[in-house]
Amino acid sequence: MKCPNCGADVNLQNDPNYKPISMWGYFGYEILFSIPIVGLILLLVFSFGGTSNVNLKNFARSYFCFLIVMVIIAIAFGGIIGGMGSSLYY
Repeated sequence: MKCPNCGADVNLQNDPNYKPISMWGYFGYEILFSIPIVGLILLLVFSFGGTSNVNLKNFARSYFCFLIVMVIIAIAFGGIIGGMGSSLYY
C-alpha cells in the first residue's frame, strides 16, 4: 500500500490499528452490544471513535446500522398491527 501524501510504501501488517478481531472477539462484542443500556452506550462510543482499531470501529458501525434498521421495521410493524387492531372497533 502506498502513502497518499508521499507515495512511500506503507506496511500495515504490524500496525495495531488494523489488528483483526478473532471470531470469539466478534462473539463477545455482539453479546456486549446486546446488553440494554450499557451495550448501546458502548456501541455509540466504539462507532464514533472510542477505539483506534479500524475493524472494531467498522463492526460497531455495522451493528449500529443494523440496530437502526430493526427499530424502523419494529415501528412499521407496530403501526400496521395497531392500525389493524383499531379498525376492528369502528
